[in-house]
Amino acid sequence: MIVAGLTGGIASGKSTVARLFRDMGCHVIDLDRLSRLVVEPHRPAWCEIVHWLGSGVLMEDGTLNRRRLGDLVFGDARQRRHLERIIHPRVVEAYEENLRRIRESNEKNIVITDVPLLMEIDMQNRFDRVIVVYIPPREQIARLMQRDGLSRQAAVARLKSQMPIDEKAKAADYVIDNRGPLEDTERQVRQVYEALRSLAKERKSKGSFLE
Repeated sequence: MIVAGLTGGIASGKSTVARLFRDMGCHVIDLDRLSRLVVEPHRPAWCEIVHWLGSGVLMEDGTLNRRRLGDLVFGDARQRRHLERIIHPRVVEAYEENLRRIRESNEKNIVITDVPLLMEIDMQNRFDRVIVVYIPPREQIARLMQRDGLSRQAAVARLKSQMPIDEKAKAADYVIDNRGPLEDTERQVRQVYEALRSLAKERKSKGSFLE
């Protein structure tokens, strides 16, 4: 089994690339999705966050107000690390369970692990290959402003909280340039997929997320 890490900059189109990999037959594990699942109402992480920050971080239906939560911890490294200590162990546990089930079903599987901050948390050595979805910073800002309704200043601040996309691209095994039409992105994803298929025939994965 081959386990590849998929990352990119904010608003780079990583979700589109993940979907294309899934359509080609890869298993895709979205760590951002797992992070949302582990903070569903009344689960342990949810309880810790509410105890820590109070009910002001909740929506009317009891779910976390992610924008409000982000406002409280964004820009404060100590607060952000505390939030990560609450969420990260639960995400790892859920990820390991997903990976175990996939491994048991077929050792020749290709698993794409979608990790938004893969390089920021120094996880690149945990994967057989690292894939970066690339668009230039100026386009990241424009997409982020349009997608999330942010001011340019707010969009730039979000961008600065991550490792520069050009640095990520230099450290990647594969770079998918997502500036062009969807057909061009799909062609690049197909090339990476074929490379991973060839690798899957040659050797097993390095191991689990925790090894």
